Amino acid sequence: MNSRKLTCDTGLFAGVNPVMVIGSAVLVIAFVLFTVTDPEYANTLYGAAKDFIASDLAWYYIGLMSFFLFLSVYLVFSRYGAIRLGKDDEKPEFSFFSWFSMLFGAGIGIGILFWSIAEPIYHFQSNPFIAEGQAMSVEAAQVAMRISIFHWGLHGWGLFAICGMALAYFSYRKGLPLSVRSGLYPIFGERIYGPIGHAADLLAVFGTVFGIATSLGLGAQQMNAGLNYLLGFEVSTTNQIVLIVMVSIIATFSVLSGVHKGIRILSELNMQLTVVILAFFVIFGPTAYLLGAFFTNVGDYLLNVVPLGFWVDPDPKSQWQGWWTIFYWGWWIAWGPFVGMFIARISKGRTIREFVLGVLLAPTLLGAFWITIFGNTAMFIELFGGGGITEAVNKDITLALFQTMELMDLGTALTMVGATICVIMLVTYFVTSADSATLVICTLLSMGNEHPPARFRVFWGLAVGAVAAVLLLAGGLKALQTASIVAALPYSVVAILTTWGLIKSLRAEALPSAASAAARVAQMERDDSDVQQRSSVTSSL
Repeated sequence: MNSRKLTCDTGLFAGVNPVMVIGSAVLVIAFVLFTVTDPEYANTLYGAAKDFIASDLAWYYIGLMSFFLFLSVYLVFSRYGAIRLGKDDEKPEFSFFSWFSMLFGAGIGIGILFWSIAEPIYHFQSNPFIAEGQAMSVEAAQVAMRISIFHWGLHGWGLFAICGMALAYFSYRKGLPLSVRSGLYPIFGERIYGPIGHAADLLAVFGTVFGIATSLGLGAQQMNAGLNYLLGFEVSTTNQIVLIVMVSIIATFSVLSGVHKGIRILSELNMQLTVVILAFFVIFGPTAYLLGAFFTNVGDYLLNVVPLGFWVDPDPKSQWQGWWTIFYWGWWIAWGPFVGMFIARISKGRTIREFVLGVLLAPTLLGAFWITIFGNTAMFIELFGGGGITEAVNKDITLALFQTMELMDLGTALTMVGATICVIMLVTYFVTSADSATLVICTLLSMGNEHPPARFRVFWGLAVGAVAAVLLLAGGLKALQTASIVAALPYSVVAILTTWGLIKSLRAEALPSAASAAARVAQMERDDSDVQQRSSVTSSL
């Protein structure tokens, strides 16, 4: 396989593909201008698109996510598991701790910090899987934890595993650019260097921009709530936009330093802070209850993950699945090219089996532990304490985390310590997500260059923040949720084609090995026949 040079050597577009740069900039700027010019009309249009997807295409999103999960599990146990994402003698570039810290931080860190208490509390009040009259009961609490872990568990990471594996395989093993278009090579051949490849990469940029903007918007809202709790900083859209601008500038400096410095160091800091805050909740919260709940939640999730993964709400009037499961699946799919590209970038040298097991199991277990520690602490307060968290969540979802710590009755000093750690985590996860997304977008624009030109990293670092700010202006959380669901639809087609290309290439690579094995068996049979013939001759003599 030979890659064709599509980047310029000199001028404004030196080091990048001009078609991709102009196309992606026009696409994003057009969206921003359209939204700012008439926010009410834009929000109505986006909402209509989201409602159509949630009502008519829920089956498609649900079936697609289950397919990716089952395919990733199959690859672990298949003959392809020993294939290395790189040369046969290549070793991993990063340690397990650095690798896991980066993939978790870039993948879901800021989102799970936002939802780990609020989501279980919402499901605790109402969901389709509890009988009438069971709301806000012990049974409802268990179902709420099951649903929350399901939304952050194996299905999403199965998608990321396939997307990341395809990118790493075609780039590091087959010598193609580290770009989404490369996964289409087994299907379209050299045509990936034309309009087909440009379209695939542009859809990846589109999904990445709006997927990350959704997370940045959520993070800014919660950061604003935390600063209000700690310092009395007014909660307003204006202040949230200021926070997005400030963090986007920090993220731009981080991405300029590259993966080995800024992104890796921040990711490891994120993981260290995560360990600290989880230990804080376990030690100062209902310790025995939380540890018991973790084992119960994991077992309950594993027993129900398959039926949950295939469940489509039969009630056409219900909006629950559209606002929750379809929102999450859209969010994961929109993040597919971003997280997949980033995971591929940091996974060179690992085998397919090692890669899939790491991407599937480690983040899922940490996510389940995180949701248990945060969510079950809130449940404990609601069921066996004085309550108050449900009321806080219904009033302002961004206050869930800080209200929970206040109701843990730790005293002012410890509560402020915990809140401060959470705000710092919001900032570091915010920066990690933004700089990782910026690096991915610029890698796509430069046809897989792992060190894209600095000026484009600056432009896209600020552009991602601008899109998040516009979505907040257009309607806050509702607009953010809508953007992720809609952005996922066009990219899902690319993801399906890329998976087809990956399977075709893996089968083709395995054929010579199978032929060699068959030849060795045939040779052994001939050798055995020769031995028998010689033995027969010897006996007759």
